[in-house]
Amino acid sequence: MTGIIILAAGNSSRLGQPKQLLWYKDTTLLQHIIEEASVIKESVVIVVTGSNHELIEKEIDSSEIKTVFNRDWELGMSSSINTALNKALQLYPGIEKCIFAVCDQPFVSHSVFENLIAEHQKTGKGIVASSYAETLGTPVLFDKKYFNELLNLKGQEGAKKIINRYLDDTASIFFEKGDIDIDTEDDYNKLISEL
Repeated sequence: MTGIIILAAGNSSRLGQPKQLLWYKDTTLLQHIIEEASVIKESVVIVVTGSNHELIEKEIDSSEIKTVFNRDWELGMSSSINTALNKALQLYPGIEKCIFAVCDQPFVSHSVFENLIAEHQKTGKGIVASSYAETLGTPVLFDKKYFNELLNLKGQEGAKKIINRYLDDTASIFFEKGDIDIDTEDDYNKLISEL
């Protein structure tokens, strides 16, 4: 079984409004990625919320989706990874691998998730990251052998620290437009103008 964890706890400080709820393709950015993740067979989807959690949880309209509130969201990405992974393992102890995704990459599609899983099966590598703009990033898949390291991340550390430590056990898939994320109003206006 694959856990798909969507990190949606940030406060969108540069945008001035919750980016999770920005309108995109007749839905919100968050609901868009939930819908794409929900297509994946033998997977469970968990959304971790933080800032504006009541507003955001109200907008999640699927009974299939689990949400978990990270009360320490201000401590940074690591606290959301810890909170969500702990919840996933409590609910679904049989999880073999976990994909972490963020809700502000509008071009994430179910095929990105499928490609990560296929590459993991093909190469046997413990980590499969998305490759774009000469970097490795989200969405990223971790085999369960890395769960303890993910649970031990602290502060602003994200999963990239683990990727960099184990590059010899890391494969990648190309994610076209993976470098496009929504941090500012300009980013959002550009995205909408190109639809």
